Amino acid sequence: MLQREEIERIVDDLLAADRERRVVPLLTARHPGMDIEDAYAVQALWAERRAEAGHRIVGHKIGLTSKAMQAATGITEPDYGVIFDDMVLENGAVLAYDDFSNVRVEVELAFVLDKPLTGPSCTLFDVLDATRYVVPALEILNSHVELRGRTVVDTISDNAAMGVMVVGGRPVAADAVDLRRVSALLYRNETIEETGVAAGVLNHPAAGVAWLANKLAQHGTSLGAGEIILSGSFTRPMWLERGDTVHADYGDLGAITCRFK
Repeated sequence: MLQREEIERIVDDLLAADRERRVVPLLTARHPGMDIEDAYAVQALWAERRAEAGHRIVGHKIGLTSKAMQAATGITEPDYGVIFDDMVLENGAVLAYDDFSNVRVEVELAFVLDKPLTGPSCTLFDVLDATRYVVPALEILNSHVELRGRTVVDTISDNAAMGVMVVGGRPVAADAVDLRRVSALLYRNETIEETGVAAGVLNHPAAGVAWLANKLAQHGTSLGAGEIILSGSFTRPMWLERGDTVHADYGDLGAITCRFK
């Protein structure tokens, strides 16, 4: 286990990297004994620092839930991060490319909860019962740790590479459509770069939310009513450049567009 002073130094480095738009060397190379619990301790202190700066937690994200994402990153288990109020953007957002590092986009479904969810025995059916609505969302990744050779420990420490999310399309009740069969076409500058189906997320996107509730129980917390949960990408991350326009077509659930200047 890392000492408190080591955790504080890592958080200081990550916050500075965000301010200065740069990346830091692999945490696991600098701290060879660092494990997943250390990583979540780093993330918790990072979130505490952001809350002290006036930001409010409004939800959580789940990462690495699909085979596509695990193959793209070389990481074979899910992780989670927290979503702050300044990370939620509306459809049509124009984003400053220089505000991000290692800029990529993922296609997801977001669950907005009507009731709390508590582990450790939360099931997919509990998630569906507790969901107010499901809505399309894009996640823009913002990685502050170098990518080559990273492990799940590096990713968790970096708040699971959460940058911002763009919400759009048509909100639907959890039982209004077969969520497993929701699909999306991901365009970059009018060209389809990725396609995917939501069943790629642990066989059902609600299963990712159940995993999260059960994982949070191990850390003594739970999901609250009103939280927005990014359930995990069902495409590989798509790299972006300055000037790119992103468009995700979710069929009957509508579409999301954003642009990088």
